Amino acid sequence: MTNWLEPLELRGNGVLLEPLQTSHAVDLRAALADGGLEDLWYTLVPVPEQVDGYIADALEQQAAGQSVPFLIRSSTTGAALGSTRFCNIDGGNQRAEIGYTWLVKSAQRTSVNSACKLLLLQHAFEQRAAIAIEFRTHWHNRPSRRAILRLGAKQDGVLRQHRREANGTFRDTVVFSIIDSEWPTVKLGLQASLGTAFDR
Repeated sequence: MTNWLEPLELRGNGVLLEPLQTSHAVDLRAALADGGLEDLWYTLVPVPEQVDGYIADALEQQAAGQSVPFLIRSSTTGAALGSTRFCNIDGGNQRAEIGYTWLVKSAQRTSVNSACKLLLLQHAFEQRAAIAIEFRTHWHNRPSRRAILRLGAKQDGVLRQHRREANGTFRDTVVFSIIDSEWPTVKLGLQASLGTAFDR
């Protein structure tokens, strides 16, 4: 049976999303050298020695039909900029989450995040007829919460004590979503922020 979302390459607005592969370990380690991302305690960013396991776990989820992970690459320089994925895929209800997203420090507060989200959302809503796409983040990850709201997503609620973290604390998870009827307006906003021409 064909999965609702499957690995594919997406390109546009200066970024290339490549299906994540074990051979990308070198790229991800190089990306992790940009910015000390592992110091952000509220994010799920691997340290260099965890990269092989990080990719293996992502590909295991993909094999189970739960995830479609990507390497984010600059389409101009070829440099790896981070990773993202479709996850918590519910094909029967045409829903998924975009998560596990992290970017090198030099790509943060640039157009890269918006470009990636436009590619992923456009594929989900226009090619796969998604009815809703979720975003989830740690309550304390205020930059991520602001970035999700800037996309045009709406906050659905907070899952309190949603998950126990490795350090023993509990994470409150903030849930956002974009539904299919909102997508045309969200798309216009993303295109405007990226300075791209509207589709006709």
